Amino acid sequence: MKKIFLIALIFIGSKASAQQHDFSDQIDSPNWDIIGDVTFKTIKPTEMYAVYNAEIKKHENKAFELEGYIVPIKDGMKQTKFMLSTLPINQCFFCGKNGIPIMVLVEMAEPIKFTYLPVSVKGILKLNKGNAADNPPLVISAAKQLN
Repeated sequence: MKKIFLIALIFIGSKASAQQHDFSDQIDSPNWDIIGDVTFKTIKPTEMYAVYNAEIKKHENKAFELEGYIVPIKDGMKQTKFMLSTLPINQCFFCGKNGIPIMVLVEMAEPIKFTYLPVSVKGILKLNKGNAADNPPLVISAAKQLN
C-alpha cells in the first residue's frame, strides 16, 4: 500500500495530461483545485514531504467537503478507508489507464457502500507533515457521506 501512496503522491500536484481519460467524468471543484496545488519535496527516493500552500493550510483541521469516486484500498462492498479520486476507478492509473488522478485518503465515521458513481463526503481535513512515502499527505477523517 505504501507503494500505491508513493506513486499517487508523485503525481498528485500535477494535473496530469492523460490522453485516454474521458474528461466528462472528471470531478472539478474549488476544493479539488486547492488539493491539486499541493507539491512535494523529495529528499531521497524513499523520503518526500508535502509542501502545503497558504490556501490549503486555511482548511487544516476544519470541515472539508469533497465529491469524487471511491478507489478501494481493500476488497469489500462496505468501505471505511479508501482513496477518493477525481476520476472513476475504470480510468485510474492502477486499473491500466493513462495518468494518475488526484487522490485523498478518506476515513469514514461509518462504512459507506462501494459504488462506481460519485460520492460526496465531509470530514476534517488533516495535513500529514511526515514522510509522504509512508503516509498519505491529505486525509479527510471522521467523514460522513452527504449523498
